[in-house]
Amino acid sequence: MLLGFISLLLTVLQKPIAKICIPKGAAETFLPCQSLTTDDEEEEEPKCEQQGKKSLMSRAGVQQLQLLIFALAFFHILSCFLTFSLGTLKMRRWKFWEAETRTLDYQFSHDPRRFHLIHQTSFGKRHLNFWSEHRFLRLPVCFLRQFYGSVYKVDYFTLRHGFIMAHFAEGAEFDFHKYIRRALDKDFKVVVGISPWIWTFSVLFIFLNAYVFHSTYWLPFIPLAMLLVVGTKLQGIITKMCLDSNYKSSVVRGNSVVRPDDQFFWFAKPKLLLHLMHFILFQNSFQLAFFTWTTYKYGLNSCFHRKTVDIVTRIVMGVLVHFLCGYVTLPLYALVTQMGTKIKNSVFTDGMISGLRRWQAKAKRKLAKRKNNLLAHNSLDISPSSFDAINNSLSLDISPSFRTLDGTSSN
Repeated sequence: MLLGFISLLLTVLQKPIAKICIPKGAAETFLPCQSLTTDDEEEEEPKCEQQGKKSLMSRAGVQQLQLLIFALAFFHILSCFLTFSLGTLKMRRWKFWEAETRTLDYQFSHDPRRFHLIHQTSFGKRHLNFWSEHRFLRLPVCFLRQFYGSVYKVDYFTLRHGFIMAHFAEGAEFDFHKYIRRALDKDFKVVVGISPWIWTFSVLFIFLNAYVFHSTYWLPFIPLAMLLVVGTKLQGIITKMCLDSNYKSSVVRGNSVVRPDDQFFWFAKPKLLLHLMHFILFQNSFQLAFFTWTTYKYGLNSCFHRKTVDIVTRIVMGVLVHFLCGYVTLPLYALVTQMGTKIKNSVFTDGMISGLRRWQAKAKRKLAKRKNNLLAHNSLDISPSSFDAINNSLSLDISPSFRTLDGTSSN
């Protein structure tokens, strides 16, 4: 919606923008190419040409910017759809894991009457090792773990059990997999949109595409670097929850119990990870859209693509980020972000939410009707003698009364 509004705004302000004149020296700074031949001189505004200046953006430039915006919207929607489709494909096995929690074998092995040392549990064996206590060893291990089996069955079972113990009664039947799917659907609505602060960063990246910054060598790698940092953090949160459980008690009853807490997340804000995922997907889509637009406008042999390596790097980085985000990081994000202190609204199904809203509206109507009936009943109960008593009291109240220094009053 924001991109459509910006495109409409550019269409309306096309002529006023072209009439904004700037010095020729300013127009030739921070160019994407050191030497770029265009036909902008033939389309220069007469007003700026008479002053010996150049337009801030020609009318043809505004049209090309609109084309870039359309390409960005297309690639962003497509990338979000493909990323979440890959994540859903990876999380399809969780449905079978959820069904396994209702089997007798699972209930017997996780019987709360059985006691275990946390080091002897599958969750403890996976996360309590010599590297767990040392941060500089834990970070490389968490970094590497996101590439092979990012979400293990034991992690799913343990985090599911901790979530239920924190927000429901012990042994409550709750479909954790469906809850994650509903939460992920709501997050998708956020990610597929474009907020003003993300659009601000996009304008900054357009500015950084100037040839003086040599952005070809580092700009395509920013989404990948951020994605790897987020994946490492998500793996580290699972390990920290295991360490926290071990510090409190080395003996567990039934299954390992982890404690959901916002303190495990950056700045105690689990939602920050959603904004980072949003930023990563959008910037990666922006890189692909910018590559497509420059190829369409100037061709593959332009200064935007100086070498074949530059073309291969942009395409490979874009595809790699989408694959890692959808198949590796997104399932981790969907599971770990449920371990915050507060439960999400997704715990209620759409039917329950609509039912609660209908019940609330019906209760408000009944309350308003009862209040109106009560007021009407009270007005009918007032007799003429009551009006005389009210008038007498009002006449007594408005009579002047003066109080003397000794405390007596005189009329």
